[in-house]
Amino acid sequence: MTETIKTTAPVSSVGADGAQPYVKKSNEIIANLQRQINLQAAEKSTAGHFSGSAAAQSPGESGRSGSLHTVSMTELYDTVYPPREPVVDGFLYNGIYIFVGAPKVGKSFFMAQLAYHVAMGIPLWEYQVHRGTVLYLALEDDYARLQRRLSVMFGVESADNLFFATQAKTLNEGLDQQLEEFLKAHTDARLIIIDTLQKVREVGGDRYSYASDYEIVTRLKAFSDKYGICLLVVHHTRKLESDDSFDMISGTNGLLGAADGAFIMQKKKRTDNTAVMDIVGRDQPDQELTIEFDREHCVWKFQKAETELWEAVAGLLSPEMPEWSGTSSELLESLPELGLRPNTLSRKLNFSKERLRNEYGIEYEPQPRTSDKRVLVLKLIRECE
Repeated sequence: MTETIKTTAPVSSVGADGAQPYVKKSNEIIANLQRQINLQAAEKSTAGHFSGSAAAQSPGESGRSGSLHTVSMTELYDTVYPPREPVVDGFLYNGIYIFVGAPKVGKSFFMAQLAYHVAMGIPLWEYQVHRGTVLYLALEDDYARLQRRLSVMFGVESADNLFFATQAKTLNEGLDQQLEEFLKAHTDARLIIIDTLQKVREVGGDRYSYASDYEIVTRLKAFSDKYGICLLVVHHTRKLESDDSFDMISGTNGLLGAADGAFIMQKKKRTDNTAVMDIVGRDQPDQELTIEFDREHCVWKFQKAETELWEAVAGLLSPEMPEWSGTSSELLESLPELGLRPNTLSRKLNFSKERLRNEYGIEYEPQPRTSDKRVLVLKLIRECE
């Protein structure tokens, strides 16, 4: 049997080590741009458009038309697949991501901040950024409002590789062709922001069904995978509260199920300056960030990351004291800096049992609940390097 091995061409760096361009105005319309296709797309076989056609096949025998396509384990191992490239290390990667928050919570300010940092190659908080062209579809804004917002955020310093559009077609009307034309003109594009999902989805009576939600994100994912870019889609939360922040996504679970990851931005009160950003995804670690809005400059500043929780828990154990047991309330008494409720801490430990074991060498063993309490047991099974 002759085995086919796919290889990919090396990609030139688009990191933050180049000179940073400044002001350069452009009145180009997306649909009129005609240049070479996105360089990252050239590394991949031709895949389906938003119409939902199948992506290029992997190695293996295709068989008759319409038959089941299979790949052997040997072929799977012998095939070189391109890695999913980071846009922001440990935070955002190529693929389709949903960014969710209540109205007026500060989503658009963060979208502008993220777009600017990627276009300029400036680190975002503690995360390294890979520089590239950005397209921001600010479909709930106008250009005058964008000008005022950006000038407050960044002053007169601007990037000539950050582009905005306040109008675009819906998915069914040809949004894919508009985006493709933009990528032909900007071969180093890394990030496209769609603000908001509702502005580009079709209107119909079943628009909130699981099948409809799953299909719309799947179509966007096919596009992002084809061109090797990140599509970040802004969406709203639903009005009903939930203990699980990801249940707050308006619509059905189909949106999250088809996406590569999601970001949820929440405030306890709308007037608060502090917000929590929950992050979950296939390629980046699950995180919970606490951020604070600087009202003078209208940018979000980093306060702390949830990863400090695991470091705090790990700090309780040592070779001299390899085991701890007690209730979640007693654990919080030992870690008062966490500022969590006992039931919240228990849930976070339940969700991250595998992470505690793999990353921190801690075995987490919640004991069966008795009539009045539930004991948690933490054991150090190995020392982290």
